Amino acid sequence: MRLNELSDNPGARKGRMRIGRGIGSGKGKTGGRGVKGQKSRTGVRVKGFEGGQMPLHRRLPKRGFKQPFRLVFELVNIGRLQAAVDAGKLDATQPVTAEALKAAGLVRGGRDGIRLLAKGKLTAKVALVVSGASAAAVAAVEQAGGSVTLTAPAAPAAQA
Repeated sequence: MRLNELSDNPGARKGRMRIGRGIGSGKGKTGGRGVKGQKSRTGVRVKGFEGGQMPLHRRLPKRGFKQPFRLVFELVNIGRLQAAVDAGKLDATQPVTAEALKAAGLVRGGRDGIRLLAKGKLTAKVALVVSGASAAAVAAVEQAGGSVTLTAPAAPAAQA
């Protein structure tokens, strides 16, 4: 059998129903839209319309606030850091920067930088250069004999 001889099983693909093609087709005359009214016409957009009653999305109160200039950090746990050192993806003798973490596959982008968190156990002596770190993560790295250097996070977008 060759690739050009492959085909679906009989009846696996069903043709589309052609509507509005006479009463004998089963979908003729009104074309499945019923009789008269707004929704039988073309160009109707009634999403969220409740017959004149105040729609649900307008009845409910507005909640919350989204900070437009918030910082979004890429998170790295010290347990994953140790696993990368053990696997040989990270060189513990060199300073571990954002580029090194990206090359090791621990982070993807990190729009505003990288934040170190304390989940897991760290035994390797590493010098980290990150934008942020929890107090527990800094303590764990220093206990293992390493150091954490905090850099200023990337400045948020200027207000318009």
